Amino acid sequence: MKMLSKITVTSTFMFLIVHTTYAACGITSGSINILANDFPALRTYTDTAKACAGAGADFKVNHTSEHNNLAMAALSANPAEYSVRIGANSSIVPLMNEGLIRPMDDLVAKYGKGLQKSQLITIDGKVMAVAFMANTQHLYYREDILNELGIAVPKTYEEVIAAAEKMRSSGKLLNPYAGAYKAGWNLAEEFVNMFLGHGGEFFKPGSAEPNINNKKGVATLKMLKKLAGYSNPDFLTHDSEAIKVEWEAGKVGLMTLWASRSGTLLDDDGDPAITAATKLAAPATVGGGSIPAATLWWDGFMLAKNRSDKDAEASFQALVHAATSKKMANDASDQAVWLVEGFKPGPKSLGVLAAARMGANPYPMLAQMSLMHGALGSEIVDFLKGKETAEQALADTEAAYRGKAKEKGFL
Repeated sequence: MKMLSKITVTSTFMFLIVHTTYAACGITSGSINILANDFPALRTYTDTAKACAGAGADFKVNHTSEHNNLAMAALSANPAEYSVRIGANSSIVPLMNEGLIRPMDDLVAKYGKGLQKSQLITIDGKVMAVAFMANTQHLYYREDILNELGIAVPKTYEEVIAAAEKMRSSGKLLNPYAGAYKAGWNLAEEFVNMFLGHGGEFFKPGSAEPNINNKKGVATLKMLKKLAGYSNPDFLTHDSEAIKVEWEAGKVGLMTLWASRSGTLLDDDGDPAITAATKLAAPATVGGGSIPAATLWWDGFMLAKNRSDKDAEASFQALVHAATSKKMANDASDQAVWLVEGFKPGPKSLGVLAAARMGANPYPMLAQMSLMHGALGSEIVDFLKGKETAEQALADTEAAYRGKAKEKGFL
């Protein structure tokens, strides 16, 4: 089985203290072209990197929610459309499988003196990515509504269901819960979180054989459906941005959302009363388990293999400048948990730090996991629509996964 080994993931969430020497700036040549997701912390990061590019360097960024759909084709071209892919745990595996990103050990030695060891994502002894922030999904709640109805802050998804029922039955909120259930990547991530919370393992030990059509898989789908029953009827179209809008409109009292979105929820742009009542909590557990139904993530940058050495060197210098910027990290401390020496976590970092303390699993960095994720995102939709049983949805998912896994040589 193609499996990535010796991956320094959990160490990414340990904030090591080392002496910092910032990367050299004033890049005078080379092309720096970045593909990235679109949320405030990443815009802050790329703006900081841009400050490192001098007049002779070409600097472009494409911030888009479609980054996952664009990456493979864009980096497969020769030359690649982008010199840098900013992504997360799940992003690196398919790119490595296709040989589309390059090791950075030589560049780390030359320009990476300010990087902490915990930022170096090392696979089979080679640095394949540099992490700069940590992320997870966790619970948000309306303190005013919970207080009014006498509801304690939920610690489990069973308590979330009970709280949502009380909000609805009181007439306070019609659809009190929100999660990023948009069919595709978002929905699959919700399954991943809940399945791991139930203690599930996606593959049979020592193999790429799927292992989700079982009691834990069924329990996962049933909990997702219960939560969906307290959500906007259009939940299968709602991604993180859509549920954030629902929250800011005062339609939601409980929500599972990325920690990296907290900055925009707690800024001065929305309704002051809702902002003041918005509170953060640890990710919930489920089914009597002790670990969160959540995954720990790192966001970092990778370098395209199909670009010149000059572009790689310029891109690395600019991106490392941002990845070692204590000023950026502390000026934007409300936007992310930055993996930068000297970063001082604030209240908005609560969710990530709580998830780490509670023993949350990192997102599975297995070579075949992207195929499982893709199958989940499409095949469990009919169960949530009430068109088939949980067992049938899981069987369909395993069948779709097997077809792709055989094509790729995992089975």
